[in-house]
Amino acid sequence: MTSASSEAASGGPRTFTLASRASQLAQIQTNIVRDALAAAHPSTTFATSFMSTGGDHNQSQALYLIGGKALWTEELEVALRERAVDMLVHSFKDVPTVLPEGCEIAGVLKREDPVDCLVVRKDTPYNSLEELPDGSVIGTSSVRRVAQLKRRFPKFVFRDVRGNLNTRMKKLDDPDGPYAALILAKAGMVRLGWGNRVTADLAPPTLLHAVSQGALAIEIRSDDAEARALCAAVTHWQTEWACRAERACLRVLEGGCSVPVGVSTELQETEGRAGGVLVLTGCVTSLLGDRHVEHTVEEQVVTVEEAENVGVKLARILINTGAKEILDEITKDKETRIKKSQAEEVAAA
Repeated sequence: MTSASSEAASGGPRTFTLASRASQLAQIQTNIVRDALAAAHPSTTFATSFMSTGGDHNQSQALYLIGGKALWTEELEVALRERAVDMLVHSFKDVPTVLPEGCEIAGVLKREDPVDCLVVRKDTPYNSLEELPDGSVIGTSSVRRVAQLKRRFPKFVFRDVRGNLNTRMKKLDDPDGPYAALILAKAGMVRLGWGNRVTADLAPPTLLHAVSQGALAIEIRSDDAEARALCAAVTHWQTEWACRAERACLRVLEGGCSVPVGVSTELQETEGRAGGVLVLTGCVTSLLGDRHVEHTVEEQVVTVEEAENVGVKLARILINTGAKEILDEITKDKETRIKKSQAEEVAAA
C-alpha cells in the first residue's frame, strides 16, 4: 500500500486513503463516505483500503464476552497512527467513547434511520413481534435488544447469532434453522439493499436504539489539519450533535457495545437561532429485563459542547436512579461468564 504521507513527501499531490473493515457493509459505507468527500472536493483524490479486525476473526463467541468496541477499531487505528492510511470510516456505534491519544472524530455524515427492525423468516405470515407465537426463537447478538425486549415479550427465546448480514439471513431462512426472526439495525439492512426484508421498525418505546446507531464517522490523526478540513465539508452538524450527546451519556455510564444502554434523540432546530432543542432519552435495562431505568432530558443547546453536556446530565440522572446497580451486576455477570468460558477451554484442551 502506498501511504498518502509518502506521496506528499515525494512532492506529488496528496491522495487520502480511507480504510475500514473488509466486510461488505463496511466497504459500502466507506464508498459512501469516499463519494461524499469526492463530491465536496473534486480536485482531491481519495482511495480506499480494507482489512479484517478482531471482531471479524472471532465469529463464535458472544460479543458480550469477547470485548468492547475496540474489537472493530484497534487494528485500523494502528494503521492510522502509523500513517499507512489517512482516514478511518466507522459505523459510529462501533467506535469506543474514548479514542486513543492522537486520534479524533473529524466527520459525521447524515444519519440513516437509527431504529432497530424486525426481520421474520422468509415465507412466514407474521408482521410484528406481537404476532409471533410464544416460544419463538429471536436471533440477536445485542444484550441491549434482549434486555429491553424481555420486558415486553418474556415468552420469546433469545439466541445469539453472529456473522455478517448475508450469513445471518441464511441462518434465518434455513427451514431447519431455529430462528423465527432476527432483530437488526435498519440502517445496515438499507445500505446493503435488504430493505425489502424489513418486516417492521422497532422504534421507541418498544426498543431504544444503540448509541450513534445509523451514523457514519470519519476518524483522523489529530495532527492532520488538512484531513480535518476535508471532513468538515461533509459533516451533518445535527447528526454530530445528537451522536456526541449520546456518546457522552454512554461514556459516563462506562458502557460498551455489550451493555444494555439504549437511547433516542431528537434535535428540534430553532428558527433564526443557532442550535436547537435537544431531547435525549436514555435507558439501562437489567439482563433479565426485570428492571428498567429510563429518563429524558430536554434542553436548548447552541454548541456541540452543550449537546454533550446534555448526555452527561442524563447519564448522572440514570446512575442516581438505579442504573449504577444494574451496570455493576452486569459487570459481575460478565466476569463470571468469562471465567467459566476460560475454564471450559482449559478443560477441553
